[in-house]
Amino acid sequence: MEDYEAVLLVKHEVFVFKIPPRSSNRGFRAADWNLASPDWTGRMRLVAKGAECVLKLEDKSSGELFAKCPVDQYPGIAIEAVSDSSRYFVLRIQDDSGRAAFIGIGFSDRSDSFDLNVALQDHFKWVKQSKEMEKERTTEEAKPRLDLSFKDGETIKINMKIGVNLPCFLRYGEGSSKPKPKAMGGLPPPPGGVRLQGPPTTSRLTHEGAEEVTKSGSESQQQDIWGDFASAGPTATSSAPPKPSANNWVQF
Repeated sequence: MEDYEAVLLVKHEVFVFKIPPRSSNRGFRAADWNLASPDWTGRMRLVAKGAECVLKLEDKSSGELFAKCPVDQYPGIAIEAVSDSSRYFVLRIQDDSGRAAFIGIGFSDRSDSFDLNVALQDHFKWVKQSKEMEKERTTEEAKPRLDLSFKDGETIKINMKIGVNLPCFLRYGEGSSKPKPKAMGGLPPPPGGVRLQGPPTTSRLTHEGAEEVTKSGSESQQQDIWGDFASAGPTATSSAPPKPSANNWVQF
C-alpha cells in the first residue's frame, strides 16, 4: 500500500535570508544576518510521506515551490537552530540533482517556531516507534509457533464445579429431579392431636358420585372433630342433681 502525503504543519509567513558561512564551531548566529531586509517571504509547509519528511517553502499566492529541505532526523544537520534566538533556523535545502545549500529562515512570532519544533519531534518519535514495532513483529514471526491443535484420538478432561444456582438438569443430569428431603423419623405425633380423615378414594367416580363422596367425607370429618367435645355435655341417662330437702329449712 502506497503511503499518502500528510501535512504536519503550515505557516503562512516565513522569512528567508542569505547567510554567511559558519565562522566558528559555536554555530550560526541570527545577529549576523540582515534581519531587517529578508531576501524572500512566503509560505512554509511541513509534509510527511511515511517516514520521509520534507519542509517546503512555497509562494503564498501561486503555491510554486521555492525550495525544499528533506529532513532525515531532528535535531540534525537538515534543520539547525541558531545560537542566539529561538525564532530562527538554518536549513539545508536541496534540488532534484542533489546540490545543497544553506539558508536562514525566521518567524515573526515565537509560537510559530515552537510549533515547528513540536511537529518535527512528534514525527520522528512516531518513526522511531514504528521501527521498534516492525522489529518486534519480525522477531515474533521468526520464532517457531507452538502447535496446540488436537492430535488424532486426543481428548481433554474438564473438571467443573457445579454451583447451587444452576438448573436441576445441569446439577443432577438431564431427566433427573431434585432429590426429595428425608422425612423426619423417630418423632411421635404431638399429644392430643386430632387426626383428620380424607375423603375415600375410588378408581371411577361420576360427577354426581364425586359430590356425594366429598359430602360424606366432610360430614365424617365434622363428626370426628366434635366427637371428643360431645362427651363433655349432659346426656339423657345422666341423673339430675338432688333437690334440697324440706327438712333443711330453718323456721323462724
